[in-house]
Formats: sequence, structure tokens, C-alpha cells
Amino acid sequence: MSAVERRVWLAAGLALLCVVLHMAVGLRGNLAFVLELRALKLLALVQVAVAVAVATVLLQTVTGNRILTPSIMGLDALYLLGQTAMVFLLGGLGFAGIDPRLKFLAALLAMVGIAAAVFLPILRRHLSLYRMLLTGALLGILFRSLTSLLARLIDPNDFAVLQGASYANFSAVRGDLLVVGCVLTAAGTVTAWRLRHALDVVALGPAAATALGIDWSRQITAILALVAMLVAVSTALVGPVVFLGLVVVALAERLTGTQRHAVLLPTAALIAVAVLVGGQTLLQHGLGGAGALGVVVEFVGGLLFLFLLATERRR
Repeated sequence: MSAVERRVWLAAGLALLCVVLHMAVGLRGNLAFVLELRALKLLALVQVAVAVAVATVLLQTVTGNRILTPSIMGLDALYLLGQTAMVFLLGGLGFAGIDPRLKFLAALLAMVGIAAAVFLPILRRHLSLYRMLLTGALLGILFRSLTSLLARLIDPNDFAVLQGASYANFSAVRGDLLVVGCVLTAAGTVTAWRLRHALDVVALGPAAATALGIDWSRQITAILALVAMLVAVSTALVGPVVFLGLVVVALAERLTGTQRHAVLLPTAALIAVAVLVGGQTLLQHGLGGAGALGVVVEFVGGLLFLFLLATERRR
């Protein structure tokens, strides 16, 4: 067994340990009921972890930039704008009374629809990946500005409801929605795995990839559509987790010492599972639930982003 394979198995062992601890620590009362609740939350954590990790690896591959996250496409900002608009129009009680299935479907269709309507035509007409990313960044600024404006107009009594919808929440996931999310995430992950060798070529850049027989425009269009779908599913299910992908991909690259996608994809996904499941277990049982996992991940991810940005500047 090579050193890289041992490190992948190390990541798998760490993820498995976190899963076992999540299911076993602090068990009491009706074990069947408790295990069912924990299994549902575990499935949500794993689904989001895999979706975000795979999406971030794909995006960083096509852009050739190791400090970008899928938030550059503005989909998380669109999600927050939608939540804020609903609270503004319906009030806190009206927002809480909306069927979660309707919320999930509306958020999923809105994010995928915006990605298809805005980004894909840019790629097809202009063949410019950077123009697409700039458009996504500008849309993100627009969506966040509108969100801030609406948030200032919301009744203070309803603002707490909006705050609860602004961060990833793994505790209130419906089983039927989770099944849909897992199916879409599994399909996207299998597709990314089948593209792993093509992704190694795409990572060389447009000129080298084209010379090696890759249809650059068609390939990056398909990859970015896959990124948008994975991000939309995870965000619509639990809320935005902006910096998780940046954290786990950076850790996966440093752990394995390679950017081969046959190694990087599973390692990043396993580390993401360990981070989310282990973090949730620590917050819930070690700190008595004092804190939200989404907030902690965003804080740590933001610090890592600044570190990576400073490192890139010195190179």
C-alpha cells in the first residue's frame, strides 16, 4: 500500500470514527427513537458534506484557483434573498407555516434556474469562464445588497425567524426531502467520479486539455452545471455552508500531497464528513449544544480563506 493510499484510508478511518461517536455517545432513553433521529441527522450531514466537497473540487479544477468556493456563483446569496423576501412578505408566522417541501422545491428550482439562465449562455456564447465567474460575483453582491435592504425593513419580531433561516440547520431536515437530496447528490457524485480522469486533463488548462482531445467548452459547461446542481441541493436542504468546501479541499490536498481526482474527490468527501459529523458531535455532546455548527464552520473557513489568500500572494 502506497503512502497516498494510507492517507486516504486514514481519512476514511477518521470519518468512520466520527460517525460511530455521533451514533453512540450519550445514548439513553428510547434507543430506537434516539437512533432514528441521529441516523436522520447523520444522513443530512453526510449528504451536505459530500455535495459541498465534490462541488468545490470541481469548481477549483475548472478555474485553476485553489481559493475559490462555489459561493462565487452567488447561489447561496440567492437562497438568502429568497428566505428574506418570504419573511418580508409573509411575516415570521407566515414563513414558518409554509410547507417545507414547497420551500425546498422553490429554492432548488430558483438556484438551478438562475445558473442555467445566466451562466450557461455566457459559456456557450463567449467561451469565457472568467466572465461567468465575474457575473456570479456581481450577482452575489446584488443579492446580498437586496437581502440587507429587506432585512432592515423586516419587523424586529420576525427578524429572529430570518436569522434562524440564514445559517445551515441540520436538526430540522425532513426525511422525504433528505431522500431527494441524497438521490441527486449520489447521481452528481457518481458523475464526478466517472469524470475523474477527464478532470485531471481539464486541470492542465484549456490549451493543454484541448490538445489532448478534450472539448473544453462542452466539458466545463457540464462540470459547472454539476457544481450548480450539487450546491443548490445542499443549500436548499439545510442552508448555506459557504466555506466548508474550501476547508476540506485544502486539508485533502495537504494530507494526500496530490491533485489527482481519483484521490482528491474521495479524500475531500471523507474529510468533509469527519468535519461536519465530528463537529456536530462535539458541539452537541461536548459543549452542550452551545453554538451552531454552520456558524463555527463559516468562522474557521473564513480564517483559512485569509490564510490561503496570504499564502498565494507570497508565492
